[in-house]
Amino acid sequence: MADTGSIFLDEIGDLRPETQVRLLRVIQEREFTPIGETAPTKVDVRIIAATNVDLKEAVTIGQFREDLYFRLSVVPLELPPLRDRREDILPLAQHFIRKYAEENGRNISETLSPDVLSLLENYNYPGNVRELENIIERAIVIAPTDEITVDCLRPEVRDPESCWKGCRHLPVNPATLISHGVSFYDEVKNYEIDLIRRALDQTGGHQSRAARLLGLNATTLNSKIKSYNIQTKSA
Repeated sequence: MADTGSIFLDEIGDLRPETQVRLLRVIQEREFTPIGETAPTKVDVRIIAATNVDLKEAVTIGQFREDLYFRLSVVPLELPPLRDRREDILPLAQHFIRKYAEENGRNISETLSPDVLSLLENYNYPGNVRELENIIERAIVIAPTDEITVDCLRPEVRDPESCWKGCRHLPVNPATLISHGVSFYDEVKNYEIDLIRRALDQTGGHQSRAARLLGLNATTLNSKIKSYNIQTKSA
């Protein structure tokens, strides 16, 4: 369908190894064999790929093919994280207000109070624009009136410091804990489990979104979920 045009591949860094091989072959040979057919089909397609994964690092640790990376990285464009371009937060938030107000049949004002805007502009956004979108969508759904208030924002946006202090497996004073003896690997495991559960709770069980919040490859997160036997719910 994209022949002589462009195709956008999102989250390219999450491709499974076998899919990476197939994509590389299509790029190199400019042909593929459709399912159910025996003859290859020629294609002329411009590929636009996006990822929040550091592909250079992924290549170094063996999670992404080096040859595919160089095939894709012809004209790289790096978009700074949202926390480094806070002037974009207000127009993006207003865009998402319009989008989700219409989807949910709500008449929500695009004008944000100084308190709400200040919290949004000072939050760190580990999940970048997608996290802002998630925050606004939630606020639209639960807003009791036609205005987004501070109470409509997620707890970590309202008070990021207190939210992180609430991580039950992170000791306030590691020196005190260590003096009584600890199992290093058990503590790290418990902390990882806690972070993963929090991310899954925040995203309603959506593993790809949770991975973005945690700065993990989706495949890595899925592997940890299975390894730690973490119960998940469907998004």
